[in-house]
Amino acid sequence: MKRIWVALFLVLAAAVTVNAGQLGDDGLYKEAWQRNTFKDLREDLQDANAEGRRLMIIVEQRGCGYCKKMHEEVFVREDIAAMLNEKFFVIQVNMFGDVEVTDFDGKALTEKQAANRWGLLFTPTIMFFPEEVPEGVSAAQAAVAVMPGAFGPGTTLDLFNWILEKGYEGDENFQKYHQRMIEKRNG
Repeated sequence: MKRIWVALFLVLAAAVTVNAGQLGDDGLYKEAWQRNTFKDLREDLQDANAEGRRLMIIVEQRGCGYCKKMHEEVFVREDIAAMLNEKFFVIQVNMFGDVEVTDFDGKALTEKQAANRWGLLFTPTIMFFPEEVPEGVSAAQAAVAVMPGAFGPGTTLDLFNWILEKGYEGDENFQKYHQRMIEKRNG
């Protein structure tokens, strides 16, 4: 009987997940929902808006165990993968990479210079942006929320929803929103 339950669990687990992306030559996960752009954030924001999506930057590095956790345990959940595919315009930045990034203020930097300029210390770090960014500000100044590190599926899903609902514009900070969502799920 125990084997039947284990088999049923494995079938159900497979039914609610999708496959993680593959590691690229740079050692970072490559996902179908990531965009391959020229990394000009002003242009990326325009493209995201034209598609009705929210701009999101995920900063990662080769060999990052927490990045692996996010790709293999969190981003593979069907509801989270669908949200990434349908609602977000995701740009990947290599914390120690040399690809050029043009920040919102027009400053051209390598990926590693941009990560340093933005004050990023951990990978993965996910940055979320509003639909409009004022002239002359950097990504660090423009971000409406920053998720430093790996979080579980519930926290990640709640943060994605909070961003899509523009919770950052209201009186309910993310921690209160997240607590309310936990209570709602627990009935």
